[in-house]
Amino acid sequence: MLRARGTSRRPVMLAIAGDSAAGKTTLTRGLVQCLGEDRMTAVCVDDYHRYDRTERKDKPFTALHPDCNYVEIMEQHLQLLAMGEPILKPVYDHSTGELVRPELVEPRDFVIIEGLLPLHTRMARACFDITVYLDPPEPLRHQWKIQRDCAKRGYTPDQVRAELDRREPESAAFIRPQRRWADVVVKFAEVIGRDDPPNTPLSAELLLRPTIDHPELSGVLDDAEHRAMHLKLHRDTDGRPVDALHVHGYVSPEESEIVKKAIWERLDVASGIPRSLGRIADGADDTVSDPLAITQLLLLYHMLDADRRRAA
Repeated sequence: MLRARGTSRRPVMLAIAGDSAAGKTTLTRGLVQCLGEDRMTAVCVDDYHRYDRTERKDKPFTALHPDCNYVEIMEQHLQLLAMGEPILKPVYDHSTGELVRPELVEPRDFVIIEGLLPLHTRMARACFDITVYLDPPEPLRHQWKIQRDCAKRGYTPDQVRAELDRREPESAAFIRPQRRWADVVVKFAEVIGRDDPPNTPLSAELLLRPTIDHPELSGVLDDAEHRAMHLKLHRDTDGRPVDALHVHGYVSPEESEIVKKAIWERLDVASGIPRSLGRIADGADDTVSDPLAITQLLLLYHMLDADRRRAA
């Protein structure tokens, strides 16, 4: 339970930003399942929409535009959560497009904030200890959005494509610029030039910017003999050098397991590796992605490390 007002220790705050259907909820869900809801609180800031789906039809902008969201209230709530205080969060029902009853959110040891605009303003960015931007190739993200919105939100493929076209100027203006503020930029994609069999998990590229201290991975890379993943110097979009960690989806589960165990041991957690790591979706027959699992493990490292340093 949350301690008395003014006496609670600040939680570790993690932001996961990205465009619609970039994989934010999948990444977040796995992190929460790893440490449990008794230690983690997840908040979607897309709930801060000003208008419901019907009202937005008559507006000159889409849900991606800051004017379509209560950004100031989002900032206030992020500050309260960062101080360990509860909030009464609005709730947007994505299946119906309606604004429904708000809910009480109490921050635990760790708070994950995911959504379209968590890094849009300086005040919001100041609330976070770790920031992540999901940056899949646009054709892949469009494919994911069509699949999701048709299966869960009642759209037709043509309706989703039309909405993607309508949103593109605002994606370019407000969503993608948040990439520059991320400590870690994550891209799940096929490896160019490889002809892998169907259902091969997507590989991952993680740009590890020097804005936070990243874990020492030389021992992990040596254990895996550089097959499951490798690290190399990369030029970021601004031309600056940055470490790029490539996690290969095409290697065997056994090779990936070596990496996962090596990183998990560095977390110094008493329990074994959670089975929820790397799950693409809910359900008994989940598809599992080892690159996703390794990405989640590296983010868990940052969260636990920040928590230990704060406690000390």
